[in-house]
Formats: sequence, C-alpha cells, structure tokens
Amino acid sequence: MYEGKLIAVVMPAFREEKLIGETIRTVPEWVDHVFVIDDASSDRTGSEARAAADARTEVISHEVNQGVGGAIVTGHRRAIECGADISVVMAGDGQMDPRYLESLLQPVVRDGFGYAKGNRFFAADSFDGMPRHRLVGNLTLTLLTKAASGYWFLVDPQNGYTAVTSDVLRRLPLNRLSKRYEFENDMLVWLNILDVRVADVAIPARYGDEESAIRLRSTAPRLLSVLLKGFWRRMWRKYVLWSFSPIALLLFTGLFLVAFGSLVGAWTIAHTLGPATASAGTVILSVAPFVTGIQMLIQALALDIQATPK
Repeated sequence: MYEGKLIAVVMPAFREEKLIGETIRTVPEWVDHVFVIDDASSDRTGSEARAAADARTEVISHEVNQGVGGAIVTGHRRAIECGADISVVMAGDGQMDPRYLESLLQPVVRDGFGYAKGNRFFAADSFDGMPRHRLVGNLTLTLLTKAASGYWFLVDPQNGYTAVTSDVLRRLPLNRLSKRYEFENDMLVWLNILDVRVADVAIPARYGDEESAIRLRSTAPRLLSVLLKGFWRRMWRKYVLWSFSPIALLLFTGLFLVAFGSLVGAWTIAHTLGPATASAGTVILSVAPFVTGIQMLIQALALDIQATPK
C-alpha cells in the first residue's frame, strides 16, 4: 500500500514481448496489484508477461484487439473489482519511469486530486532536439485539447502516465470512452464534465528500444473528431443541460452574431464589386454583429478558463 491506499497498476501491452517482462519487474514492491492487458498481440507478449509475473500480477488477454484505450479500460475495471483505491497506468514498453510513481500519486493521495497525469514538457529545454513537425504537432494538439477539455493549464495531453481514483472511475462512462490513442484526450473531456480536479506532474520522458505504433494519417482525423465532439459535449452537458450558464449564452449568441456578420459582409462585398458602393447602414449591419460576436466569444472563453476545476 502507499500511505494507506491500495494501488493497482494497469499495464496495456501490444506486441511488447521484448520489453514487457522487464517493465513488470520494475514495478515498485509497494504496489498491490499489477494488471497486464495483452491486447491480442501476435507475438509472445502474453507468455513473456506470465513468465515475469509474481503473486500480485494478473495477465488478461484480449481475444480481439481493442486499442490502447480499450486495454486501459479493461484494467481499470479489474482494479475496481479488486478494491483498489487508485489505478495507475504504466505502458508495457517501459517508457514510464517507476521512479516517478510516487510523484504521480502524491497529488491524488495527499492533495485530494481525482486524476493526475505526467507532463514531459515541464522544462524550458524539453523541446530541444525534437523535430519541427513534432514540435508543431505537440503544441497544436495541446491547444486543441485545452479548448476541448476545458483544462486550460494542462500540457502534454497525450501523456499516458496517469493515476485516477476508483471513485472517479465509477463516475466515468467507461464504455463510452475512445478506445485508441485518443483515449487520454476523451477522458479529459469527461473528467471536466464531472468537475474532477486534475494535476499536471513534471515527469521527464524516458525512451529506449520501444517502437511507436501510432499511424499519423489514421490517428489524426480520429483525434480531431474526438476533440470536436468532446468540445460540444462538454458545452452541452456542463453549461446547458446541467445548469444553464452565461458561458452557453455568450458562446451561442456570439457564434450566431459572428456568422450573421460574416454572411452580410460577404454579401456586401459581392454586391459592391465594381462601381457600386455599400451604404453606411449595410456596413454597420455587417461589422457591428461581427465585432459584438467576437467580444462575446472572448468573454465566454475567459469564463470557461475561470470555470476550470481547481
């Protein structure tokens, strides 16, 4: 146990026969349960995991590949069944340094946070040596996830080194979470809807011989779709359905005014090409709603930032 809390480690693994054994052996002794989820690997991941297992380790094999999110959900469900207080995710490829596990747990155990995640980009030199396209991609994804999830202070949203309480897991619609690499982003959206406090913990990256299975061309469209749907789901559930908030009024009215002003402006431009000129009234009919709408959207953004669970 860790400070009186029963800890379970969920270890999703897909084709990790070379690394899974050593990863299992590095889990600290005070962890109570280790659930290795072999996500229908075509290699010897399952057998290597069983060979390295000790009394606290259970290997669960999926017959059909469900994706990393699906594997994590399976592990979280098993952690709840075993009575764990906190469920930690550590990938089967050894990227998540167990030396920082206590740092990840401390905000949850001592400070009352419901969820904690690692942040690899906590230092000024964290991006040094990273290719420009990956740098741009990480910054863009961070900004989009901030807007979709409402956790405006979080960085490195794809970091899968996480700790979550069983109480929070019971409140989450686990069957509705995304099953693949967009799992962390989707989970953050649901956590904000439930008003769960989230901590960002500085944990440096650790890379070795692992190979990434992410395919950008197929993952990026799914990720963008999840973020867009997640944003509107959060707006609807948190600011309309459960309590009609000024944020909803400002957002929807602002969007309407911006759209109206843009349409009138486009119509004005189209009908004044050449010798014709637009009247002052027509220009005002376009500009005034557009500017007012922009101001309302900025105010909605400011209120959403203030509403971040703290």
